[in-house]
Amino acid sequence: MISSPSGAGKTTITKKLISQNKNMELSVSLTTRQPRKKEVQNIDYQFVEKKFFKKKIINGSFLEYAKVFDNYYGTLKKDILKKIKKNKIIILDIDWQGARQIKEKVPNLVTSIFIMPPSLNELKKRLIKREKDISFVNKRMAKAKKEIMHWKEYDFVVVNDNLQKCLKEINQILITIKKKPNNFQI
Repeated sequence: MISSPSGAGKTTITKKLISQNKNMELSVSLTTRQPRKKEVQNIDYQFVEKKFFKKKIINGSFLEYAKVFDNYYGTLKKDILKKIKKNKIIILDIDWQGARQIKEKVPNLVTSIFIMPPSLNELKKRLIKREKDISFVNKRMAKAKKEIMHWKEYDFVVVNDNLQKCLKEINQILITIKKKPNNFQI
């Protein structure tokens, strides 16, 4: 599991990791938010209606889910089980709420990494570069400060001050973790 505040580089990092590692796949989360420019259905997210998402909650279909900025995000159990059966290393790009839920359900079967921005000032610069609406940036910065407080809940913390260095550190973590069994129930 890889988590970070918005703008710290989590999505870029997960995409690079998967492009560099043939045995690795990204878990594609469901979300009720609208797609951003260049996001593709079933590649970046599975974009769904709130009514559909809430039905999945009631049915117990999620390994984890959370409500963030009035939108829901979640990981379907069946999607994870399919990838496990293919002996894939699964990367979950999720927030601290989802990471906490998964750690509670399958504590010995996951490794968690928190991507830390080099500083709050740098994080704000990255967010401004991505989004010109200053009220949106301020909202994300307030949330980022709260998210960063959860870094101690993770197995590893990596500072993304340089993308290549960060990727190298994460790949080193992946090499050193023990292979985890893939015959578990969720």
